[in-house]
Amino acid sequence: MRTIALFAYPDCVGLDLIGPMEAFYIAAQMAVRNGLSEQPAYTIELLGPRPGPVRLVSGLEVIVQGTLSEHRGPLDTLMVVGGRGVEPLMKDPATLKALRTCATRARRLASVCTGAFLLAEAGLLRGKRATTHWGSADMLKQYEQVDVCPDRLFVRDGQVWTSAGITAGVDMALAMIEEDLGAGLALDVARYLVMFLKRPGGQTQFSRALSLQIAERGPIAEVIEWVSDHLDEDLSVARLAKRSGMSERAFARAFRDQTNASPARYVQQLRLERARQMLERSSESVKQIAHRCGFDNPSTLRRVFRSDLGVSPREYRARFQTSGSPN
Repeated sequence: MRTIALFAYPDCVGLDLIGPMEAFYIAAQMAVRNGLSEQPAYTIELLGPRPGPVRLVSGLEVIVQGTLSEHRGPLDTLMVVGGRGVEPLMKDPATLKALRTCATRARRLASVCTGAFLLAEAGLLRGKRATTHWGSADMLKQYEQVDVCPDRLFVRDGQVWTSAGITAGVDMALAMIEEDLGAGLALDVARYLVMFLKRPGGQTQFSRALSLQIAERGPIAEVIEWVSDHLDEDLSVARLAKRSGMSERAFARAFRDQTNASPARYVQQLRLERARQMLERSSESVKQIAHRCGFDNPSTLRRVFRSDLGVSPREYRARFQTSGSPN
């Protein structure tokens, strides 16, 4: 029997905690029913800064059975969940010390979402590849000895696992179950949860916000505002530079300084974002969407989707369309 300890604290995210917990619980019961084990394959413990009730960010309360600092039993996996309550704990020497001590006794160390920041602050991600929620990935890069993989649903580096936001914790738990008990049982758990065993694509496909930002007003910002309304037109550097009243070289340099991207890459991201919105909200065909967003042909749109999001336009629409029906 493997002990899974989840670290819960005030204002952590309920789904970060309960999602993996339920996956491990279901796997434990299925292992017995399928004859893989005579007793449940996992036992689950909740640890926290102190024992007793813990109020999650949603207002739900869970009962924590013990603390990190006092835990002495066998430990297979220690998982730290995310939430806004992680910030004060990052400044608490006692919590960081207890986390480091417990980590030395665990076969696996893991985090869900912004729980990665607590591991990083404790020095447990030093020299490791890791991920977190897409909205916090840039902040995790402040830890220079952490190799941040912003688009991964979860990352395993040796015995250290980190996952992206919220539901990605269940993806990571399923991968752990597959490692422990085999692909067949992990697939049974995924079916029971009505989800993919291995979701295609990375977490970028779930973010609508472009990471490219305009630092200041001026010719560059004005050109970008114009570009957003003319995505189906010629948006070459020569044309954009002419519109800005700058030489091509000066325009390209100023554009990169203010957006941290080349004009071509920025335009492609705007076109991709518009295509995503149309796939979600319209019933137009992929061919029509490619034309309206300024892609040369549907094949170019498909290639960009595969490259940037890891899925095809058709797969993206199947997951995220909110109205209409695809042609």
